[in-house]
Amino acid sequence: MKDGLKRALVHVCGLGQYELTANGRKVGNDYLSPGWSKYDRTCLYDTHDLTDLLRAGPNAVGIELASGMYNVVGNRYTKFHGTFGPLEAIAHLRLEYADGTVETVVTDDRWQAAPGPITFADIYGGEDLDARRIPHGWDRTGFTGSWARATVLEGPGGVLRGHSSAAPPLREIAVLKPVSVNQREAGVFVYDFGQNAPLVPRLRVRSQSGNIVRLTPAELLGKDGGIDRGSCGGGVAYWQYTVGQTGTETWFPKFWYHGCRYIEARVLAGPDSIPPVIKSLEGVVVHSSAPPVGTFECSSDLFNRIHTLVRWAQRSNLVSVITDCPHRERLGWLEQYHLNGPALRYEWDLARVFTKGCVDMADSQLPDGLVPDIAPEYVKFEGGFRDSPEWGSAFVLVPWQQYEWTGDVSLLHRNYEGMKRYVAYLGSKAKDHIVSHGLGDWYDIGPKPPGYAQLTPMALTATAFYYCDTEILAQAARLLGRADDEARYSAQASEIKAAFNRAFFHENPVGYATGSQCANALPLVFGLVPENRCAAVVEAIVADVKKRGNAITAGDVGYRYLLRALADGGRSDVIFAMNNQSEHPGYGYQLKMGATSLTEAWDAGRASSQNHFMLGQINEWFYHDVAGIAPDPAGPGYRRVLIRPQPVGDLTWVKASYDSVRGKISTWWTKNDGQFKLEVAIPPGCTATISIPAPGADAVTEGDKPAGQSPGVKRLRFENGTAVFEVGSGDYRFAVAP
Repeated sequence: MKDGLKRALVHVCGLGQYELTANGRKVGNDYLSPGWSKYDRTCLYDTHDLTDLLRAGPNAVGIELASGMYNVVGNRYTKFHGTFGPLEAIAHLRLEYADGTVETVVTDDRWQAAPGPITFADIYGGEDLDARRIPHGWDRTGFTGSWARATVLEGPGGVLRGHSSAAPPLREIAVLKPVSVNQREAGVFVYDFGQNAPLVPRLRVRSQSGNIVRLTPAELLGKDGGIDRGSCGGGVAYWQYTVGQTGTETWFPKFWYHGCRYIEARVLAGPDSIPPVIKSLEGVVVHSSAPPVGTFECSSDLFNRIHTLVRWAQRSNLVSVITDCPHRERLGWLEQYHLNGPALRYEWDLARVFTKGCVDMADSQLPDGLVPDIAPEYVKFEGGFRDSPEWGSAFVLVPWQQYEWTGDVSLLHRNYEGMKRYVAYLGSKAKDHIVSHGLGDWYDIGPKPPGYAQLTPMALTATAFYYCDTEILAQAARLLGRADDEARYSAQASEIKAAFNRAFFHENPVGYATGSQCANALPLVFGLVPENRCAAVVEAIVADVKKRGNAITAGDVGYRYLLRALADGGRSDVIFAMNNQSEHPGYGYQLKMGATSLTEAWDAGRASSQNHFMLGQINEWFYHDVAGIAPDPAGPGYRRVLIRPQPVGDLTWVKASYDSVRGKISTWWTKNDGQFKLEVAIPPGCTATISIPAPGADAVTEGDKPAGQSPGVKRLRFENGTAVFEVGSGDYRFAVAP
């Protein structure tokens, strides 16, 4: 490279995962780049600035590759086998000089390649490194190894896409120190990190060359105190380090993470060798670098612990795909994208993650319109595990949620035709407007072990989502100025609604189908219930919950709508009763069973994943209803805000904030000695409708004046024990006299 370098930019894609170095130094601080994608449709590339890493004269750029989701080889535990082709990379280095000249360096057959010291790398099975095989200096100038010329290959077929189609990169977020170390037998130690999290070990070991340390992750311990990998899918999966030179070495694996709380460390030495000594072992938490945007705390220690329980499961599954679990599957099951969409958005800035998810859905959509249950679709499952309307509907619901939360219509524009094809696909499967296939209310609580819906007919949930998708398409058509489509989908939605009520509604007793919590909640939230029957259906839900001793039965699909139906129906007191206990399966029960992240099954069963966020919708209720911060459909993107706190149970205070696209919104309410106080902060450019529980509008003050007379506060109405006001941006302090 000549003198006078002004800027050096490299665009690089290494499949499945890559690490890039320049003159021996790692470029950037990302982990598992590029993001996972449907590689025959999309290949993501990254852009890095190398200006400060290069110098005049010779330079060396190196790329290390591993399999990722691109080439799942197996040989240990694996969820599936599949490949998009051999490991490969493409890069373009642009060198801009002060004199205006430009040079480019591209990947071609002048590059050199060789097998590396990572002897095994599989996204499910683990990662092995033999440090004796490290060709020291391989990515620095002057290296003289006898490597072969690189082979030029065709790519896997995907279009190269950059930042606009990618999720935020994975990064090292935190470091967990072991809270205990238990020696099980000679050379076998179990490290407890105190928290189930997506971990990569950082190992420091003193040993002779050739000795081995094997690190096996697990979520649970057996009765004997040893690790139990049953909840991780069983099978064999581990990190393994072979010591390079006698002395002390440090290893941080590059290409494999695993959800776990425990790591078994097994030291292996030759017959004439001293066993390795582990000087330290840390658990590095690795997940999406999407910034956190929400805070929530309240007077209930149980609710604070539940919030943290769910949040750990959320962060454990935020990679370049929103995964179901960080160990046995790591797949993008799509129902989580919309059912947990609001709960996730309150905690993290995920606009880019959801944008990338829609790319995955569009890339995975079949010619007949089907959107499979997972995206990217790396493996073809059968039956409802590939085709369930509650899952595929994410392709319609996520773009609409993105519009509601950010005001951005780009996902609706970009995916509108694909959304239409999916709704047409559901129509092709319907008989008299009733869709009957899928998984239904997955993992509800019934007489059998959890799995397929037990308490609610599959046809009810599938048809409800068919209606919801069609109704959203009509609204999207209106927003996008497609009047003909709006009329067509509005009429179609009306026909589905009528058919749904003919098939499932009954008057005695008032309710839907089996009368389960899910069966009654979905029609309420989707607007399928005749207006004059809404109150009765809410009461049917309340009666079911109470007769079960305030126990939950709704599962993966139904639980979010159970929360919404009760909260919207003014019965957050019932939600409080369901969740302010630890005797029935639920959040409190999981905590009592020792869970540190949300589990897959309500009862924290040991055979189920111990780090799943699919049942984590309670965090939406914490923000949306208890703290009272909600987007107003009348002003998408938080141009208008709804502040509607619901002081329930024995809560005496709640404090929350949410960094919206327009700025931070915060609420802090207290309830003491009969007096209710509410502090609210509304960012610039926003208008808020504030609803305050009160005996009358005149009982509410703001600052030192009656609320209706305070500057910036407009009194709107008083209804159902609630005083309603409108405010602009600013800080407000409301109080209601006892």
